[in-house]
Amino acid sequence: MSPSGPDFFAEGDLVGVLTTQPLDRLLDYRAPEGGCHVGAFVEVPLGPRKVPGVVWGPGRGDFDISKVRQVLRVLDVAPMRAEMQDFLRRAADYTLTPMPAMLRLATRAPGLSNPPSMQKIYRSGPAAPDRMTDARRRVLAVLSEYGALSFTLGELAEQAGVTTSVIKGLVKQGAVLEEDCPRDLPFPHLDPALGGKDLTDDQSSAAATLCAALRGGGYGTTLLRGVTGSGKTEVYLEAVAETLRQGRQALVLLPEIALTSEFLTRIEARFGARPAEWHSGVTMTERRRTWKMLGEGGCQVVVGARSALFLPFRDLGLIVVDEEHDTSYKQEDGVLYNARDMAVLRASICGAQVVLASATPSLESWANAEAGKYTRLDLTARFGAAVMPQMRAIDMRAETLPASRWISPSLQAAVTARVEVGEQALLFINRRGYAPVTLCRACGHQIGCDHCDARMVEHRFQQRLVCHQCGETKAVPKACPSCGVEDKLAAVGPGVERLTEEAQALFPQARIATLSSDLFGSARALKDQIRAIAEGDTDIVIGTQLVAKGHNFPRLTLVGVIDADLGLQGSDLRAAERTFQLMRQVAGRAGRTEKPGTALLQTFQPEHPVIRAILSGDEEGFWRAEAEERRHAGVPPYGRMAGIILSSTDAREVFDFATELARRDGPLRAVGAQVFGPAPAPIARIRGRHRVRLLVKAARGVALQGAVAQWVAQLKPPGQLRLSIDIDPQSFL
Repeated sequence: MSPSGPDFFAEGDLVGVLTTQPLDRLLDYRAPEGGCHVGAFVEVPLGPRKVPGVVWGPGRGDFDISKVRQVLRVLDVAPMRAEMQDFLRRAADYTLTPMPAMLRLATRAPGLSNPPSMQKIYRSGPAAPDRMTDARRRVLAVLSEYGALSFTLGELAEQAGVTTSVIKGLVKQGAVLEEDCPRDLPFPHLDPALGGKDLTDDQSSAAATLCAALRGGGYGTTLLRGVTGSGKTEVYLEAVAETLRQGRQALVLLPEIALTSEFLTRIEARFGARPAEWHSGVTMTERRRTWKMLGEGGCQVVVGARSALFLPFRDLGLIVVDEEHDTSYKQEDGVLYNARDMAVLRASICGAQVVLASATPSLESWANAEAGKYTRLDLTARFGAAVMPQMRAIDMRAETLPASRWISPSLQAAVTARVEVGEQALLFINRRGYAPVTLCRACGHQIGCDHCDARMVEHRFQQRLVCHQCGETKAVPKACPSCGVEDKLAAVGPGVERLTEEAQALFPQARIATLSSDLFGSARALKDQIRAIAEGDTDIVIGTQLVAKGHNFPRLTLVGVIDADLGLQGSDLRAAERTFQLMRQVAGRAGRTEKPGTALLQTFQPEHPVIRAILSGDEEGFWRAEAEERRHAGVPPYGRMAGIILSSTDAREVFDFATELARRDGPLRAVGAQVFGPAPAPIARIRGRHRVRLLVKAARGVALQGAVAQWVAQLKPPGQLRLSIDIDPQSFL
């Protein structure tokens, strides 16, 4: 219910409607025939167009009443609940985001305005076509790739790149099934009584604590910290079961789409049916169904990416943020929000419990647990017979290897030994592509992006140069674009593709799989590769950060980190924390079943405090030391920060504006905040736009958002200039 008006508006009453259009206020309309409730999703006229919106409260009536138009219709979906309105409002205030942009996040489902009706859906059939054409093969491949998910005719044709007649032909032959289906059906019932796996004493104790908190009702956040392989998932699935027993809904956030396939299978095994999915790999038909069923109570559990946090749950009782430390929970474009923090905000509004699960928590969550804001539960041992891997450093200063090689003789011998006894090895490097730099040996020129101040990365498997900032690609040139000399371009430094090439030469008999997000055309293809590795079809896995995120490869007993020092470079305040987390997570892939595992870290700095902490396993010591450094510097989580990113096609315009903004820092000084800059961003040009950064720093208790909003409101950016505010920045690029 709106805090300042009635819950229901009769026909003709003045209502304030929040639309998804970029406007700075609510728009007044008259309630339609039959009236409408606060929170009703409506379609309203705006100029010559019809646009969606939500009845936010009573209208203001502060302009010519005779010109107020009527709401065209109320959409046949559950109204937005008061807690969701409150969540969007408070998230907007925290992130300094306009409300229409927040509403767009909360309405990212197609066809919400369509009336309920039947539709034709298409799925795989039992028969094979009488003859196979390339177009038919593409249709069947799409259906196979998406498993049990259904498609509309248009969606399937678009995904496969064929005309609808190709699909109709396959229907006639029984290779594709055409079925009549209500547009939006409830999801199958998940049964919490089916029973889970036998838990260890550690797991049982943690699960009992979570279930007791859920039964107690109200809000609370728990940090579930468990070493890799300790069975955190089974513990929080018990919390999901308790949520289902109470008739409430649960949301499980995962940092990577590739993790969802294995996780959905685990949910199905535990509760007897698959939950809803919400991420970029889900069809539009399934998105609409999930969105509508959540509001109507026809969906109990959602497994999804960060944007699932803005779905219209009817009675949300539990939010799990798995791998809560993962940087992919921070949205870095559009609305700049951290899903971990927003999960806590949403739960506090709707009286839900939050479980933040990680083997290597973020320092923010660790500090909140230390301060008593979060409950902390620890799982200290691996599940079953598995033990934590042995961690050792390979001192690269003592290794002899050619300039163009990155796998040391010591690591090569260890990999060979594991493969010979039928075990798997993982070689990890946190760099996509073949090589980070392409250099001309004649003039020294490094090939950069035409639109960004970034080097182009060679992706040899695709035979392209790619800019990892804007996505621009071009063929690898024969001649240097600077001096014109041919055959002098050289790849400098290793990427995951180059490491694959080296491994193929060193281990010619081994079956090698490369895991990198660039190398798969779809999320489903990536999931299939991960499943094949888990089933033992591979001897050596070569991967980027993707492999660190929760995968379980039973035969994997050796992890080799090619460049453990890579993350320690640069001035990012979280560099030590992220290196520590990544190395521990990657090492945790080894020895997750009966066979013990080993992790070998190639490093030129074995005496570095972070490397020493990784090897010793003294995680609490590392967090305490890192916390003390941050506290001394007054930076998060012991201080507040906001990043201001200004960009324009005109370099002088953006610098002049940033300089004037920095000069007018009165509102910031009034609350004791400082502004640093302006300075060119580390990547000073992206997509042809010059970028300048300002950094605001304040004490922990400062109400920073209000001061920043007042500060930036002093100047109106010229037409070409964009201003973006990032509260609690994670990246400083």
